[in-house]
Order: sequence, then C-alpha cells, then structure tokens
Amino acid sequence: MKTLYLIRHAKSSWKFPELSDAERPLNKRGKRDAPDMGKRLKNKGLFPDLMLSSPANRALTTCQMIAKALDYPKEAIETDRRVYHAGVSELLRVVQGIDDTWNTVCLFGHNPGFTDFANELTHSDIYNIPTCGVFACSFDVDSWKDVGYGKGKRTHYDFPKNK
Repeated sequence: MKTLYLIRHAKSSWKFPELSDAERPLNKRGKRDAPDMGKRLKNKGLFPDLMLSSPANRALTTCQMIAKALDYPKEAIETDRRVYHAGVSELLRVVQGIDDTWNTVCLFGHNPGFTDFANELTHSDIYNIPTCGVFACSFDVDSWKDVGYGKGKRTHYDFPKNK
C-alpha cells in the first residue's frame, strides 16, 4: 500500500515584484495556514516517510513549516525541480520514480497541476485545491511504478477554510 499526500503551497506574497516567481515568499495568511495544516495532519496521525517539494520558495517554506509541525527532520526534506509548475504527466513520472522503501509520501507543489493530478489519480471532480490544501489518496500497490491514473482511492481532503 502506498499513500500520497498532495499539498499545495500556502498563500504567497506578490509584494515584491522584483522577485522571480520561484522566489516569491509566503504572505501573512500563508505563514499562519501552513503550521495550522501541519497540526491538523499531526492530529490525523500522519508521519510521512518522505517529504518531497518543489524548490520554489513558497512550496519549500510550506513543506518546512508542515515538517516542523509533524516533527519531520528538516534536513530529510528533498526537492525536485520537476515538481515546479509540473503538469499531470510530469507529476506522474515524479511519483513513479519514488523509491519503494517509502510508503507514505507528502509532495508539495503548485496548481493547476496538483488539482488536475488529484482528479486523474482518483477520478475525483475537485474544482480547485486551495492554497495549503491537502489531498491524499492510497494505492493498492507495492511499487510507486504501478501508480497510475484512476488507480488511487481518495482518503483525505482538507484545506485551511474547511473548519
């Protein structure tokens, strides 16, 4: 059994037009929401084997804040450039390349790719995973290589305004 958590980065700031898209930081709301979502995941009993993030500042910062709430070691966080603004097919390649020793993986990234990917994996009909939203699905497989479209079962969906 493999479980994948797709976690969209928290709300980012547009205050610094001189920064590239990849460098944009979280705004005040994002800095509040990420630890809160981390606490919710901890209360759910999540302890991931791997936390993998887009290298974009807003995604990686979200990952680090949630890792802290989950007592996941910051130095164990991995990044993958391919996740930055990836489409569905690229995200599938990333997931299929995960080492099979990891059973529960949190992947941090961006829309629209994450919403589209969640829908393709589980045949869900989610309009939009909001900022700092968490979508989880499980796969009855032994290898990440066997993850594919329509093979996932949605197990969790939460977002900051879902109180």
